[in-house]
Amino acid sequence: MLHYFANPTRFQRLSRRVEPWLLAAMLVCFGAGLYFALFSSPVDYQQGHTVRIMYIHVPAAWMALFCYTAMAVSAAVALIWKHALADVAAKATAPIGAAFTFLALVTGSLWGKPMWGTWWVWDARLTSVLVLFFLYLGYMALRDAFDEPGRGARASAILVLVGFVNVPIIKFSVDWWNTLHQPSSVLRMDGPTIHPDMLTPLFLMAAAFQFYYFWLVLLRIRRELMVNRTRALRHRQASA
Repeated sequence: MLHYFANPTRFQRLSRRVEPWLLAAMLVCFGAGLYFALFSSPVDYQQGHTVRIMYIHVPAAWMALFCYTAMAVSAAVALIWKHALADVAAKATAPIGAAFTFLALVTGSLWGKPMWGTWWVWDARLTSVLVLFFLYLGYMALRDAFDEPGRGARASAILVLVGFVNVPIIKFSVDWWNTLHQPSSVLRMDGPTIHPDMLTPLFLMAAAFQFYYFWLVLLRIRRELMVNRTRALRHRQASA
């Protein structure tokens, strides 16, 4: 299956068919999620309307971890099987994941100020997410630090795989250390503990973010393939 999509022409043909459906699904989920979050979701008895930040912050944090995991899988496939599209997918995912991580950090600060009385604390969850943001930036910087694209791709792929150890640290930091963040209330073995009226918009917004990622990463992969094709043609002309 992986080698089937290694053909850029085949991949681009399939992506053009999928992209409109992903965009439509994203818009539907985003609209429904915003409606339920703003008009249907109950006000928290402690946090008041501030709790509505959750519907942006939590899906952004989930996507920050998802994007890095997707990068790590793509990097591993590129290193082991020399899959060209996997390397392009990792490169295309990096700025999207960095944007989600930055959004999670900013909305977390906005949520934390009225709840904790401060914009930032150096607890385990916040610090490890900040490290994740720097890993994204480091990947993008390292990839462009070499004159030869192949060397930059290999070095940045190794960085992603080494940095993946931070993903379970973020996930389990609230269980391993005493932090200001509450324990997981959604992704639990015994089921979610938050009210269904809050869970519905949360999942809708998470689905919207997920569809947005797939739509945008396909666009970025297609663009990167065109850039690589143009670079190869120029190199061929220069060699001739």
